[in-house]
Amino acid sequence: MRQVAIIGIGQTIIGERWDRSLRDIAGEAVFSTLYDAQRERAEALFVGNMMSGTINNQNNLGAYLADWIGMWGDEAYKIEAACASGAAAFRSGLMAVASGEIDSAIVVGVEKMTDQQPHDVTAALATAADADWEVEQGVSFVGLNALIMRRYMHEYGWKHTDFAPFSINAHANAVYNPFARLQNTITLEVYQKAPMVADPINLMDASPIGDGAAAVFIVPLDQAPLDGRSVVVAGSAAATDTISVHSRKDPLVLAAAQASVKQAYAQAGTGPEEIDVFELHDAFSIMAVLSLEACGFAERGQGPRLGLDNQIHPKGRLPICTRGGLKARGHPVGATGLYQIVEIVQQLRGECGETQVENVRTGMAQNIGGSGATILTHIFKAV
Repeated sequence: MRQVAIIGIGQTIIGERWDRSLRDIAGEAVFSTLYDAQRERAEALFVGNMMSGTINNQNNLGAYLADWIGMWGDEAYKIEAACASGAAAFRSGLMAVASGEIDSAIVVGVEKMTDQQPHDVTAALATAADADWEVEQGVSFVGLNALIMRRYMHEYGWKHTDFAPFSINAHANAVYNPFARLQNTITLEVYQKAPMVADPINLMDASPIGDGAAAVFIVPLDQAPLDGRSVVVAGSAAATDTISVHSRKDPLVLAAAQASVKQAYAQAGTGPEEIDVFELHDAFSIMAVLSLEACGFAERGQGPRLGLDNQIHPKGRLPICTRGGLKARGHPVGATGLYQIVEIVQQLRGECGETQVENVRTGMAQNIGGSGATILTHIFKAV
């Protein structure tokens, strides 16, 4: 298998883009990527998306977007893995280029979520859970995460406010990200007074949805420009767990994260101590904590300590969510995995301004589908 490099990135502002269609948003990210890569086209298009069929009445996104961006006749299709669709599409494109089947690919993640009523979007998001044993019993997606968070607090004795640093950090970083949806800081008081969504998860524990797209251009490493802007994919792995939380051996362990990160570390020849920046999947505060523990950055039950000890900001021991994370950048679900990858590339290029991590050489992104059922981990290094 050949090594693969990212040579171009693009993204759109996340928000309520009522003036733009699904194809418009995806096209904007793709054209930005082509411009950044200094290429006119690629051999294939891989699209990460979760809900186009349920809330946009549009499937067959490969042909739909290939037509729009001028890739007529080329290989193109959609990859769906719930909220991990973006990273799954990236891994699909990565394997195609690494195998030698093709020499270039565009991977784009896109989601258009704000044109429908909130209850319709909530119902569509719930399709990431077990339809028979979770959704039909009346539990929502946020409800499942609330049950996990409540159990975690009970088992390890943490208070709700102990999770506040994750949201505060995300918002502080998003201020400097022009593509973020929520470009405002929050305080501990704001966190504590936020309306409850599903106890103990309040509004400041949960990421906002939005419309957005992000994309990358990938080629074999030996075809990548040696201009200081190319980034090599050092590790890529995916794993699954039971789709229903209650069927897991331990609901407080992200087993799929453990499995995928172990493989990615081995491929990259690295470990948690060598990761300079981590874009984790903080759809809810509890997922940030469980990811840190699963990836070896904290002992079991001690994830909140990293936030409380001020270790997660851009100047800390383990910078996370340096562009706002899902919590403040926003969470257009099928695009989130690509936003994470784009942000790691920005860090490795030194393009993050006020939230730039110093001396960064290795970055990791982890994208979670469902409440931990599908998890992909990617590790990147500067060329």
